[in-house]
Amino acid sequence: MQANIGGVDRVVRIVAGLALVGAALGGLIGAWGWFGIVPLATGAIGYCPAYKLFGFRSCPLQKQEGSK
Repeated sequence: MQANIGGVDRVVRIVAGLALVGAALGGLIGAWGWFGIVPLATGAIGYCPAYKLFGFRSCPLQKQEGSK
């Protein structure tokens, strides 16, 4: 599993996920706020299956050893 989420994207996902889960815990929004776990998890691991499905990536490609 190769990272496909860049730095800024990861920070936005983590902040949004924490905000949604925090709002759900605080009773400010309904149970749907627990869906914040998804962006929180994808931001934490740096990989998004939906990005892979659609061939999108927000992080720069890394050079592989042995290639020019």
